[in-house]
Amino acid sequence: MLFCTAYVLPGFLGREPWKYYDVASFGAMLEMARGCSDWWTPQVLGAPADVAGPLPYWLGALAIRLLPFLAPDFAVRIPFALLLALTLVCTWYAVYHLARQTSAQPVAFAFGGEADPIDYARTLADAALLALVACLGLAQMSHETTPDLARLAMVSAVLMAASRMALPVTRKPWRAVLLWTASTLGLVFSGAPWVAISLGIGLLGGVWYARARQNAFNPVEISWVIGSLALALLLAALTEQIHWPANLAWPEDFGDWQRWARLLVWFTWPAWPLVLWTLWRWRHQLASPHVALPLWAALVSVINSGVNPDFDRALLLALPAMATLAAFALPTLSRSVSALIDWFTLVFFSGCALVIWVIWVAMQTGVPAKPAANVARLAPGFSPEFSWLLFAPALLATLAWFWLVAWRVGRHRQALWKSLVLPAAGATLCWLLLMTLWLPLLDFGRSYGPLARRVARLVPPASPCVLVDGLGQAQIAALQYQGGLTLERSGPQGAGADCRLMVVHPDSQPTLDRRVRLVDWAYKGTVRRLSDKEPLLIYLRVSN
Repeated sequence: MLFCTAYVLPGFLGREPWKYYDVASFGAMLEMARGCSDWWTPQVLGAPADVAGPLPYWLGALAIRLLPFLAPDFAVRIPFALLLALTLVCTWYAVYHLARQTSAQPVAFAFGGEADPIDYARTLADAALLALVACLGLAQMSHETTPDLARLAMVSAVLMAASRMALPVTRKPWRAVLLWTASTLGLVFSGAPWVAISLGIGLLGGVWYARARQNAFNPVEISWVIGSLALALLLAALTEQIHWPANLAWPEDFGDWQRWARLLVWFTWPAWPLVLWTLWRWRHQLASPHVALPLWAALVSVINSGVNPDFDRALLLALPAMATLAAFALPTLSRSVSALIDWFTLVFFSGCALVIWVIWVAMQTGVPAKPAANVARLAPGFSPEFSWLLFAPALLATLAWFWLVAWRVGRHRQALWKSLVLPAAGATLCWLLLMTLWLPLLDFGRSYGPLARRVARLVPPASPCVLVDGLGQAQIAALQYQGGLTLERSGPQGAGADCRLMVVHPDSQPTLDRRVRLVDWAYKGTVRRLSDKEPLLIYLRVSN
């Protein structure tokens, strides 16, 4: 529990909303909470939200309304932190149920002494949880307030429900059916209807086959599951999500294929080598629930990633299933392979932690000079300040890493999950160090806050609003919340007549005269965010 807490909390505490999807989603939630957006079709300043699916926005908007004593950007993170915790819990229980399958249990010894089935299942569940936390691609996106995290939680919940239903005998089977139904509908209302339907059909087939082989077929239970899939299909049709999205297509050129392949390698590390080993060692039991169910879930998510323009965000959904498959590789790993994993992990994450510490010391003291100069060059205007509140947890986490390494290399009773302790702890350490030691720098570089506050300082004192043209959802949300500005979109003649300042995106400048009387405005300059190549153009009204 402490280990999961150390992974979940950093990234949800103390930071500003980051670009792009994080602050964009927050903007839609804030509009809904303030009554400026319809709850069925989330909007930002009258335009539909960039990512479809109302459920994640409902969670954030309700948090803002129910917790008015908290800052809105912090309030919305509470339900999403719970979604990340739900993902970890569901992954643990999915493996726990799958490992209790007869086909997944180790071979019984002739004279007894083999592992207790429940203890064995718990051990593999621990290993899966460690494998999930160790995945490099999980860290940032799982700490954002975006629909992607809601989809991740729903996918892990569907997998857990299917794993429980695949057992021949379960107590209170209605719980698994209820979880299946809620998570399937949650996927539909999170903007992923095709993932819900394709995932559900395959998992239902796996559960059906497993129950039939075990002579434990339950027609009532299966009927409820089929009914939930039909309901999901109906709701997707009613919400006009049933058509195949036009922006989904396989990569068109070799460069895109290469980019996707590289993403598969690093995003799912270190789970994917263990997944391949599981498929090889269990190749004669691919139809068994402990292989078939997570394999189908992983394939659906990987294929969805391949046809999705946002490769990485779609691939996020594959991580719980891949961690589940990775756990079943551990009983068959040799000690030499485990030792190789340990040494590689020790060198890699210790090196990453050292780099983070060295650069932080350089920011605070100017020594070493080269890292300090690089920070000054890449983040002009950033002024580092020492904070005990950020330094103390970073120091404690580093000391815990040294203790864990000493424990791992010591002579202790061998446990299956020990090979994944260092990968998971190393990923947690580096994430925590980034979210403490580097947090001010990351806020300065990845937040629209500095830009929004610079724009706010340019607004004339008596101006009631700011006219915007061509700005994206994230930029609008940042100007509204972090800049404290009242915005109006350019459009019909007379729109924004009381606004004295106009902010324009460079891409919309060539056609600006179609929406605005340019004779009323004078170009004053640009405002640029640190890591953005394109500045925002600033105009000041010159007519009365």
